[in-house]
Amino acid sequence: MRRRANRARHRRSRDPRGHWLLLIMVLPVMFGALLFEGWTTHEVDAAKTRKDCASPVPRSVDKGGPVLRFHDGKAVSSSVPARTVALTYDGGPDPVWTPRLLDLLRKHHAHATFFLRGAQAAEHPDLVRRIKAEGHEIGSNTYTGAAMGASSPLRASLELSLTQKALAGSAGLHTRLLRMPQTTAVDTLCGAEWKAAEKAGAEGYTLVAADRWYRNPSQGVIRQFGQNGLGYLGSKELLDNPKADRFTTVTAGVRRPSPDVPASAVERWSGTALIWAKALGHAFISAMAWVLAIAGGLGLLRLAMLVFFARTHVRRLTRIRPGSTWLREVTDPVTVLVPAYNEEAGIESTVRSLLASTHRRLQVIVIDDGSTDRTADIAARIGDPRLEVIRQTNAGKAAALNTGLAHARYGIIVMVDADTVFEPDAFHHLIQPLAHPAVGAVSGNTKVGNRRRLLGRWQHLEYVFGFNLDRRMFEVLECMPTVPGAIGAFRRDALMGVGGVSEDTLAEDTDLTMALWQAGWRVVYEESAVAWTEVPTSLRQLWRQRYRWCYGTIQAMWKHRRAVVRLGPAGRSGRRGLSYLVLFQVALPLFAPVVDIFALYGLLFLGPWQSAGVWCGFLLVQLLCAGYALRLDGEKLRSLWAMPFQLLVYRQLMYLVVIQSVVAFLLGTRLKWHRMHRSGTAGQQIGQPAAYRSLSSR
Repeated sequence: MRRRANRARHRRSRDPRGHWLLLIMVLPVMFGALLFEGWTTHEVDAAKTRKDCASPVPRSVDKGGPVLRFHDGKAVSSSVPARTVALTYDGGPDPVWTPRLLDLLRKHHAHATFFLRGAQAAEHPDLVRRIKAEGHEIGSNTYTGAAMGASSPLRASLELSLTQKALAGSAGLHTRLLRMPQTTAVDTLCGAEWKAAEKAGAEGYTLVAADRWYRNPSQGVIRQFGQNGLGYLGSKELLDNPKADRFTTVTAGVRRPSPDVPASAVERWSGTALIWAKALGHAFISAMAWVLAIAGGLGLLRLAMLVFFARTHVRRLTRIRPGSTWLREVTDPVTVLVPAYNEEAGIESTVRSLLASTHRRLQVIVIDDGSTDRTADIAARIGDPRLEVIRQTNAGKAAALNTGLAHARYGIIVMVDADTVFEPDAFHHLIQPLAHPAVGAVSGNTKVGNRRRLLGRWQHLEYVFGFNLDRRMFEVLECMPTVPGAIGAFRRDALMGVGGVSEDTLAEDTDLTMALWQAGWRVVYEESAVAWTEVPTSLRQLWRQRYRWCYGTIQAMWKHRRAVVRLGPAGRSGRRGLSYLVLFQVALPLFAPVVDIFALYGLLFLGPWQSAGVWCGFLLVQLLCAGYALRLDGEKLRSLWAMPFQLLVYRQLMYLVVIQSVVAFLLGTRLKWHRMHRSGTAGQQIGQPAAYRSLSSR
C-alpha cells in the first residue's frame, strides 16, 4: 500500500516553479553588484591617464591663486593669506593612514580639507563620519580618481554624482569642493582638464588646486598630500614649521562659507543604498574568489582522480598476478528483464539484439507496463520460444521489474532498458564477474547510439568521459553507486535478499545498487559488456530525463545516508560513494551559476586575456582527460571538437538540472514520471569498425 501511495504521489505532483523566479531575480542583482564593483574598482572607462594638453589655462588663472570659483563662465582665483597653511589630502579615506593623519591633526589642534574618493568613502563610511565630526572639511576627489578630461561625458557625470551619494550616505552632506584627479598646481588644469573644470564650475563646484611646491609657508600656501605615509611625514614636517601660524581648511583660509550642504532624506537613503551595494559587491567578489578557487581545485582534483583510478583499473585488468585464483567461466542461463512503456519504436531491435546474443541460454521477459501503443504486440510477434511477454496495468518501472523478477526461472538476472541494443557478446562478458561469490551485481558499459547530431555528441562525451570513467574509479574504490538500467547483471538471490527493486525513489537503479552494498555484496564494472542506448534528441527531453535521474539519485542518497556510519565494506562504500556524489555531483554544480557570473565578471574587468587563458587551460586539461577516456573505450578522438561547445551550453543545462532537483527535494516535491519519446535509433553505431578495443590492445 505504501508503494502504491508513493506512485500515486509521483503521478499527481507538479514541478516547483517559484524558485526559478527567485533565481531570475537574484542572479541579475548579483551581476549588477559585480558590474558596479568592477566598474568602480577596476575602472573600466576610467581614463587612467590624462590627455595631452592642447592649450594652456587662461593667463589670469595661471597667475592667480589655487582656488577657482566660476561666475558666468569666468574663473575667479583666490589664495590663502600669509602664514596660513591649508593642508589638503587626496584619495582615501584609507583605513591605515587616515586615522593616523586625523590623530596628528588633533595633536596639533589643526584642521584640514580631505578630498575623498566616493568609492573609498562608500567602503569606509565610519572614517568619513570621523573626518566630519572632528571639524575637518570634506571635498570630492571624484568616485574612482579618473582623469576627468579623458573621461566620457557619462563617466564624468557619474564620477561626481556617485561621490555625492557616497558622502550623503556616510556623513549626510553634499560638498561643493572639487579637486580634479591627477592635477596639482593650476597650470596642470590645461587642455581637456580645463574644459572639464569649466563644466564642473558651471555645476556650482569650487575647484581647488595647490600652490607650487616652492612657495614658502610664510606666504600662505595650500599644500597637497596623499593619504599615505609620505603625506603623514610631509604633514608632520609642515605642522612643525615656525613660519606658519595657522593651519585651517581651504574655505576658511580664503574666507568663504562652508561648502557642506546637508543632504535630504531621499539623498541619504540613496547614499545608504550605494554603500550597501558597494559592500555587497566587495563581499561577493571576495567570497567568489574563494569559491572559484575551491571549485577550480575540486574540478582539477576530480579530473586527476578519474585519470589515476582509470589507469589503476586498466592495470588491474591487464596484470596477471602470480598465485592469483583463476575463476571459472560463467555459462549459467540468464533471465533478461525488459520493462517497457510505449516503446514501439525500438522494442523490436532491442529484443532481436537480445536473442542474437552469443549466450544462447536465455529467458527474455518483456514486461509491458500498460503501454498505449503496440509495444507488446510488436514484441509478441517475434515468435522466439525464449521470449515471454507479460502485460500489466501501468505501475512504474520498478513494479514492472519486480513482476519480471517473479517470473524469472534462472539465478542470474540481467535488467535492460527497452531503448537499448546490445553487442552479441555483451551478456557473456557481463556475467563473468559473477564467478566471484562476493560479487552481487555487475555494471555494463553503456554507449550512445544516436550520436550523429550535436546534442547526441555531447551526451556521448558525457557517457565516456563522465559516467564510464566514474565507474572505473568506483570499482577501484569499491563504492559503485549505480548499476545503470540500460545494462546490469544481478544474482537473483541478492535481489531477493534486498526485497527486489524498491519503488521508494525515481532512481530505482541507484537505490538498488546502494541496497546491495548495504547487504554485503560487491558491485563491479565490466567495460567489455557494451550496450548502445538511445539518448534524448531535444533539450526538453534531456531536461526531463536528467531531472528524474538527479532527483532520484538525491532520494537514494538520503534513503541510504546511514551507510556512512556503518562498518566494513558496506560503510566504506557509503562513505566513499556518497561523499563523492554529494561533493561533485550536487554541491559543486550548485555554485556553477554564480561561478559563471564571476567568470563573466573576470572577462569584463580582470582582463580578457587572463580570463580566457584560465578557461583555455581548464579546457585543455579536460580535452586531455576526455581523450584518454575515449582511448580507453576504443572511441575515435574526433568527437573532442564538440567539447568546447559542451562546456558553454550543455554544462549549464546540467547545472540547472541539479539546482531544480535539490530545490524540489528540499521542498518535498514529488516529481512525476516523464515518458521519453523514442525514435528507435539506438543501434546506429552497431556494426561500425572498432566499436571497442579489447584490453589486450592497451
